[in-house]
Amino acid sequence: MEQRINVFEKGSNAMKALYGGLGVYLTKSAVEQSLLDLVYFRVSQINGCAFCLDMHSKDLRAMGETEQRLYLLDAWRETNFYTDRERAALAWAEALTRLTGGKVADDVYNQAAQQFTEEELIDLTMGVVTINSYNRINIAFCPPVGTYQPGQFTVNAN
Repeated sequence: MEQRINVFEKGSNAMKALYGGLGVYLTKSAVEQSLLDLVYFRVSQINGCAFCLDMHSKDLRAMGETEQRLYLLDAWRETNFYTDRERAALAWAEALTRLTGGKVADDVYNQAAQQFTEEELIDLTMGVVTINSYNRINIAFCPPVGTYQPGQFTVNAN
């Protein structure tokens, strides 16, 4: 796919707002980075964002994630490869990404509330909002896929 606009270059100020605000905030989250990246990967699957799938699969593998868990993430409900906390996060992320029916179902919220503190659930929600934003930006402007190196967009939390 041909790149439409180099958003990282032409939209650097806009992207800094996302990186420097939410990106920095999420690096300080009480939610573990590996779980956030797993959620980012799943949301990117739902949205069909090749750039983010390439990026997060590489970051997850660099963190030690197994290929088996990555390959089966789309069918996470049908396996026993994910913890209860991961399952709650994935259900929460899917519900927020596929906004249908006006609100997140009570059973999804209750499952998430059992696994996450209120602060963590807010942070998880901000992570889902953020990756949905990145997915939409990348789907709109078609950055080249495949060149990402693990940690390339690491945000300085200081």
